[in-house]
Amino acid sequence: LGEEQPIYSTRAHVFQIDPNTKKNWVPTSKHAVTVSYFYDSTRNVYRIISLDGTKAIINSTISPNMTFTKTSQKFGQWADSRANTVYGLGFSSERHLAKFADKFAECKEAARLAKEKSLEKMGLANSPSQESVPGDIQSPMTPESINGTGDELGVPDLTPNSESQSEPSPNTQTFTHSPAITKHWEAELAALKGNNAKLTAALLESTGNVKQWKQQLAAYQEEAERLHKRVTELECMSGQTNVIKSQKTELNQTIEELETALKAKEEEMEQLKVEVEKVNRLQEQKDSLAWKLQETDDRSKELQTQLANLEQRLEASQVEQETFRKDLKTLLEVLDGKIFELTELRDNLAKLIMGS
Repeated sequence: LGEEQPIYSTRAHVFQIDPNTKKNWVPTSKHAVTVSYFYDSTRNVYRIISLDGTKAIINSTISPNMTFTKTSQKFGQWADSRANTVYGLGFSSERHLAKFADKFAECKEAARLAKEKSLEKMGLANSPSQESVPGDIQSPMTPESINGTGDELGVPDLTPNSESQSEPSPNTQTFTHSPAITKHWEAELAALKGNNAKLTAALLESTGNVKQWKQQLAAYQEEAERLHKRVTELECMSGQTNVIKSQKTELNQTIEELETALKAKEEEMEQLKVEVEKVNRLQEQKDSLAWKLQETDDRSKELQTQLANLEQRLEASQVEQETFRKDLKTLLEVLDGKIFELTELRDNLAKLIMGS
């Protein structure tokens, strides 16, 4: 088996044309399956292979005369004359369809170039063989060539009733007067007839052998066809194995990427935990400051109340002081009047004393 390697894989729903109507599509897969391009480096051929479980639902060798046709935004088809069917693929997006069509065109072009190179090599190999080969080529024996007649054997007519015997020649006289030669020719004729009978029996035996060989050849052809189908199934399984290996490699890479992303997320989570702890501490500080601020507000309101009371008391005190000042002023004025009167009285008394 050629060493085949997957060169591109995608997933699609697989269909085949109805062999009876040649119009309707018949789904060959219940769900989307893997459809892969394979390259056989030994035989230099490209194939499209798809398996549904262990059953090969697509095994199409790409030839230069194939054409992949896009019939809608997500559906494409191609005809395979070797498989005597038309395959259809339904994709999940227009991008997958376009990529599959581009890969089909690439493989088709590569198959065309490979075919041209193969024809050129065949032409170079056959050019020296056009010269004729010297020597006579014997045709195969046939019943007509074996079962000859007496005329074909060249036996002369030994009867004397011939018009040419009216004037006999010396040779004629020799044959007519030589019984030994006649017996010799009769012996030769008998030997030839015996050989003819042997050859006829050999021909009949060969004919029977040919029939037997044909039966064996048919059996060998059936066995070869069965082995060819088995080889195709094994190639499909081998191709699927390569696909599984490729998918396993992709999954391993994906797992590694996910593990790396997970580690990054874990580190990010650790950083977020540190940030959360900082936020919690800040929240605690905020709560403490809010409580202190509330206390300050309460104290401020209390002080504002006290200040209002003091302002009221101050205002009352100022009013009292103003009243007291007015009373004191009035008292001072009265006192000044009294003092003035006393001064006048003193002066008068002094005058009286001095006058007496």
